Amino acid sequence: MPASSTTSGSPQQERLRRPRRPTSPKRRAAEVLKLLQQQQGVPVWYQRYDPTTELVFTILSQHTSDVNSERAGHKLKATFSSWDAVADADPALVAEAVKSAGLSKQKVPRIQETLKRVRELTGDYDLTFLKEMPLADAKVWLKALPGVGPKTTAIVLSFALGLPAMAVDVHIHRVTGRLGIIGPKVNVNKAHDILEAMLPEDDIYGFHVALIAHGRQVCKALRPLCGDCVLRDACPGRRE
Repeated sequence: MPASSTTSGSPQQERLRRPRRPTSPKRRAAEVLKLLQQQQGVPVWYQRYDPTTELVFTILSQHTSDVNSERAGHKLKATFSSWDAVADADPALVAEAVKSAGLSKQKVPRIQETLKRVRELTGDYDLTFLKEMPLADAKVWLKALPGVGPKTTAIVLSFALGLPAMAVDVHIHRVTGRLGIIGPKVNVNKAHDILEAMLPEDDIYGFHVALIAHGRQVCKALRPLCGDCVLRDACPGRRE
């Protein structure tokens, strides 16, 4: 019987031929954060606003640009002397102050109802007590306020109180979906808890900042700049 013409390859060749094991979402998230922070740097947390101001400004930011919502928020605080004054004001006056944020008919009632509910529950507008609660309890407390969902809750807890809550916006949802960190059926609301659970607490704020910047500057919705992307070699959703 003739000898076979095939021979076994070297151990190195065998390793090269062997298919790579899929990277877990948790490991992929860690790799993505490392690459983005090598490019962008590591952000240092700072408190943007007190929790109630962050809450109101976040409501104003819905469906508008940061520039417009910031302008509206500062105009609101300049127009009214206190949160009591905002809560009890004629809605038309509040709408005039925040008109640059748009959607006043939806946002003004939500802001006033939320402020009144905070006042009813706490006796004032100081939400710093949330920092002393277990994170899950603080989330439940905020989500019970009128019109406050997972994103607003996470923004208040993260940016105003420095807690490890993962806020997910459209940019983070899009980028993590393209990278395969979250599945295609995971919506924005579900993504908050999924991403938060797979990240070390100390990395949550940095992941949020890095992914938003990457989504705005590189991994854009309609025309992603895949050729300029530091993550392109690891991205299953890249465009050639």
